[in-house]
Amino acid sequence: MSSREAADGRLSSREAAYRNPVEFAPVDWLDPRAVALRAAMDAETGAMYADFVASLDPAVAAKSARALVIDPATIAVTVLALQDGAPVGHAALRPYGAEFEVKKLFVAPDARGTAAARGLMTWLEEFAIQQGAASLVLQTGPRQIAAIALYERLGYHPIPPYGLYVDMVDARCYRKVLGGEPVIP
Repeated sequence: MSSREAADGRLSSREAAYRNPVEFAPVDWLDPRAVALRAAMDAETGAMYADFVASLDPAVAAKSARALVIDPATIAVTVLALQDGAPVGHAALRPYGAEFEVKKLFVAPDARGTAAARGLMTWLEEFAIQQGAASLVLQTGPRQIAAIALYERLGYHPIPPYGLYVDMVDARCYRKVLGGEPVIP
């Protein structure tokens, strides 16, 4: 029993994760739990990049904003990470040519460090393999240091910006060939 648990009878989120593993469930893009997690992600990343976006020429900022818009009809699958039935994470895939693109990977702050993000990525990779995709691509930003570290640990390699992200001055893009060498943590 940890000192925190002993002091107040509650488990930290990490301790709870090891006692109550994360489960994964595909849901509709418009599932209210998915919508709420995406709203939390948008609020967090909006604040993270607010000063950067404010410094951009308005036309450049508008192109970047358009690149990040998602048409729900293009989403192949949306998955939630659930802990004790409560949604703690979100991710989705949309087709990108013969590949899939990872979209909206997010784990709630209280569930970070519980392997939920790694589990979501593994779930997406397995789904993509079942659909016959040979690789996944994704885009993130330079201030999302933990996300970049996760992707690199999982075997994603930097690539030049692709698609609409070519117009984003801060886009960081990655690709992983699926079915390759196992990931070493």
